[in-house]
Amino acid sequence: MSKTLVSIVIPVYNEAENVALLHGEIAAAVAGRPEEYEIIFVDDGSGDGSLAALKQLHERDARVRIIQFRKNFGQSAAISAGFENSRGEVVVAMDADLQNDPADIPRVVDKVLEGYDIVNGWRRDRRDKWLTRRLPSFFGNRLVSWITGVHLHDYGCTLRGFRGEVVKNLKLYGEMHRYIPAIASRMGIRSTEIVVHHRERRFGRSKYGLGRTFRVILDVISIKFLLTYSHRPLQVFGGAGLLMFLAGLVSGLYLSYEKFVMHQAIAGRPLLFFTLLMFFLGFQAISLGLLAEMLSRIYHEGLDKNEYVIRERIGFDR
Repeated sequence: MSKTLVSIVIPVYNEAENVALLHGEIAAAVAGRPEEYEIIFVDDGSGDGSLAALKQLHERDARVRIIQFRKNFGQSAAISAGFENSRGEVVVAMDADLQNDPADIPRVVDKVLEGYDIVNGWRRDRRDKWLTRRLPSFFGNRLVSWITGVHLHDYGCTLRGFRGEVVKNLKLYGEMHRYIPAIASRMGIRSTEIVVHHRERRFGRSKYGLGRTFRVILDVISIKFLLTYSHRPLQVFGGAGLLMFLAGLVSGLYLSYEKFVMHQAIAGRPLLFFTLLMFFLGFQAISLGLLAEMLSRIYHEGLDKNEYVIRERIGFDR
């Protein structure tokens, strides 16, 4: 009977001081486990020697595989590339900055093997700055949970476990890697959340700050649209357009009554400008909805375009 293969996907961006230590901790964490493991490092256009450090790891450990991007495409693209190139029945994603604890990997894998499609990490005792990281994250997690209906304590934790077939059906772009549980919820997945360790950063600096809060709000709006209306965008834009068109029609009928029955002048009245505006905006919104409907059909009928470009793949021929 063949062993279960576990793929560990790690996006790397300027983490030259961390990758060797991380590899050593992963090797220790999975030693003696019944599964087989592959470790996929995705170099997201690092400029500090991370790639050289990864190549040294590959020479020492055949389980290490490397994907090198031509430039920095972002964490979502790196995770997506790792998912696309993974071979495991179970896939684990984690950060390269040593703040995720590799000792949690066996527990995540065990939970997936229990039958869960996604196992989410919860950094209950988070080792980050309160004002710039923990406070925005607190409100962001509650906002995302409320908007999407998928309630988690920690959407920002990269440490997650997946069934292989789940990640193969995910398309990530922008900052969408944070919202994988919400995106995957439309597939009818079974998920859970477990408490994981979180450690202080030892080397380098965080790639995120307080400014990310504003991007979270925009991402939440996008996620809500994708979850609810991606298959029927005309209901959003068309519905708003019909309401505006109806408002224009009502005000237009009233102005017609004033003009032709009451014989009052309507030129220059604010209501006339409001009527024209509502007709114009209603027509525009309905047109936008039709265009969105056509784009949605194109998207769902097979548009397949990656958000990244790979320069080199190392170790995938084994």
